[in-house]
Amino acid sequence: MDISAVNALPYEDFVNLFGNVVEKCPLVAAAVWTKRPFVSLSLLEAAINEFIDALPEAGKEGILRCHPDLAGRDLQSGTLSPDSREEQARAGMDALSSAEASRVARLNEEYKQRFGFPFVICVRLNDKANIVRELSERCLNTRAAESARGIEEVKKILRLRLQALVLPDAPHKL
Repeated sequence: MDISAVNALPYEDFVNLFGNVVEKCPLVAAAVWTKRPFVSLSLLEAAINEFIDALPEAGKEGILRCHPDLAGRDLQSGTLSPDSREEQARAGMDALSSAEASRVARLNEEYKQRFGFPFVICVRLNDKANIVRELSERCLNTRAAESARGIEEVKKILRLRLQALVLPDAPHKL
């Protein structure tokens, strides 16, 4: 799909197509639809990033709260979004040993208790070992630092999801 096809999408189709580039946040796609026409995929991405950056801290944390726990209940019950399910499976988060699963569950809970939102990392750019290491290390951050880091990771995720939708044959690199 080229950018002219993206620009030609009616509102409902645009929101249906791009509504999960930011996990479970179709409002983001709805808001940026009004910024059309986009000259390029980069400018569509920039419009989404600008929308996120303009949110108050509570809004940014709301975006973080829309993300599922890694290797958590949603993965086990099959209720993840198709994007998240594929991303977590590629990183091996659906094939943890019982010891790994227990450690990740404990760290996820510790992280959420400390920060009030789930751990967010761009799993497409990480393997299982790095994800678990990052989860453990990032539990030591301040809330402000972790909120900012989480939003950085959301932006990586949305870039790769946009590329997958608009440039399906691209290598999907940042």
